[in-house]
Amino acid sequence: MLKIKLFQRGKKHQRSYRIVVAEARSKRDGKFVADLGFYNPQDKKIKIDRQALSEWQKKGAQLADGVRKLLSSYHEKIS
Repeated sequence: MLKIKLFQRGKKHQRSYRIVVAEARSKRDGKFVADLGFYNPQDKKIKIDRQALSEWQKKGAQLADGVRKLLSSYHEKIS
């Protein structure tokens, strides 16, 4: 099963995250299938390819908890 997860990058206290599609049982920083965007918590900047996200969800990829929370807070800021 595929999951849409956060892939950790950067140094300690300067983390940034890639939003990726990966196998559900893969490691947090392991191999991934597709790269959908990024999230930088210092700037609170999110950039995600919405079209690719919806296509992967149609193919059966599930959102991980962290990504689900991130996207729900992102929707509140836009609306």
